[in-house]
Amino acid sequence: MTAQPAPKPRLGGALERGAAEELARTLRAVADPTRLQILSIILGSADERATVGQLADTLGLRQPTVTHHVRILLDDGFVTRVQDGKLGWISVHPERRAAVEDFLR
Repeated sequence: MTAQPAPKPRLGGALERGAAEELARTLRAVADPTRLQILSIILGSADERATVGQLADTLGLRQPTVTHHVRILLDDGFVTRVQDGKLGWISVHPERRAAVEDFLR
């Protein structure tokens, strides 16, 4: 009796190019330790929001550095920014909350 070759795995529906590019952009946005920390700080805060200054203080980073990371998260829709007087409050976008929680597990 001869051994049968193992069946080749069937590749299901491959990602379309546009979907693959969007997913890659999303993964790049969260594939940074500082950005993951920012998301965890926001979700862990009492009212689930923070200012860039608060994030900078908590992370021990300069505000321009935190602003850079927040901009990337904003551009990919992971966070939103609401202006309240002189303060800009950053919070996790409601539609991305489940994904953020999954990333942080």
